[in-house]
Amino acid sequence: MKACFMGLGYIGLPTAIIAAKHGIKVTGVDINPSVVELTNQGKLHIVEPGLEAYLQEVVKTGNLKASLKPETCEAYFMVVPTPFKGNHEPDISYVEAATRSVLPLLKAGDLYVIESTSPIGTTEKMRDLIYGERPELKDKIYIAYCPERVLPGNVIYELVHNDRVIGGIDEESTNKAIEFYSQFVQGTLHRTNARTAEMCKLTENSSRDVQIAFANELSLICDKAGINVWELINLANKHPRVNILQPGCGVGGHCIAVDPYFITADFPMESKIIANAREINNYKAFWCAEKVQNEMLKFELKHHRKPIIAMMGLAFKPNIDDLRESPAKYITTKVMQSCSNADILVVEPNVQEHKVFKLTGYKEAYGRADIVVMLVAHDVFKTLSWTDQKVILDFCGIYKK
Repeated sequence: MKACFMGLGYIGLPTAIIAAKHGIKVTGVDINPSVVELTNQGKLHIVEPGLEAYLQEVVKTGNLKASLKPETCEAYFMVVPTPFKGNHEPDISYVEAATRSVLPLLKAGDLYVIESTSPIGTTEKMRDLIYGERPELKDKIYIAYCPERVLPGNVIYELVHNDRVIGGIDEESTNKAIEFYSQFVQGTLHRTNARTAEMCKLTENSSRDVQIAFANELSLICDKAGINVWELINLANKHPRVNILQPGCGVGGHCIAVDPYFITADFPMESKIIANAREINNYKAFWCAEKVQNEMLKFELKHHRKPIIAMMGLAFKPNIDDLRESPAKYITTKVMQSCSNADILVVEPNVQEHKVFKLTGYKEAYGRADIVVMLVAHDVFKTLSWTDQKVILDFCGIYKK
């Protein structure tokens, strides 16, 4: 069987590799020539433990090749970004563009699947687009929605072992999609309709966002009340039916920080809790930046010089190189903009270089800094010992003090 994956990003590339490893002939398509070139060389353009060895294997066997254009296949997968535009309105233009790219290649009996996180009704819109442009294919191809649900850093395991939700525009489409995914997914494949599958993905990430917002709101309250929020949550979680998440400097990434807006944009009156959670998590990043700026002013008043600041982490979560929608990146930018003459050391151990930030090694930054701002709980940061000789602002629970 031949399959075409439109998009070789953090989800598209790993999925293409795993499918290829299970014997499927895969063409991976990306608009970035550098991504295509690196992939064909067996080089990973993202950070994902163990995945490069798999990539080299499937490129060598010929089961995976990357291209700038799609090729004729039996199955097509849309795994492209779905950001938001304007006032947090979902942007499905990438999905539409990817769909239009494969339109001329579609034939009777083909499978078309959207994996990109999408607003409710997107699969039906793409169905209408396909049938509108290719009316001879009406009811002759299989169309379904199957959202990804993997954790960066553990993608290889989760792509194979996690359950998947698969919703077709009809029962035959659902069956066809299940038939494809069963070739490499060992988790249970749960069948539903396309709209429910779309909403399921949005619900999963909105639920996480709401739970994180509760923890972040607690951290704001505890800061004012003089209570250690880490100790508080640990004690509260001793209750057998309480499981509060850990606070952080906000919420980022391509899913949790974005997906709730897909619900609030379409159902503004009905999604009050979801909308408030987004506001709280966005505010937490602003609040962290203000805390850093206040500590810098205190230091300058006390020592009559500007402090050296170490901003520890830029990624949106620990131990990855993904900076999309990162609150740590927002906080670092805001701090730098507020004090242009300050000596600010920016640290991100999972990124070799950045177009905007000049990066410093984490040990050097920690050693030189007067004020250390822990933004992301990277494992390497946990090797740095607490010291009373520095001002340490721990927003991610490295020290839990």
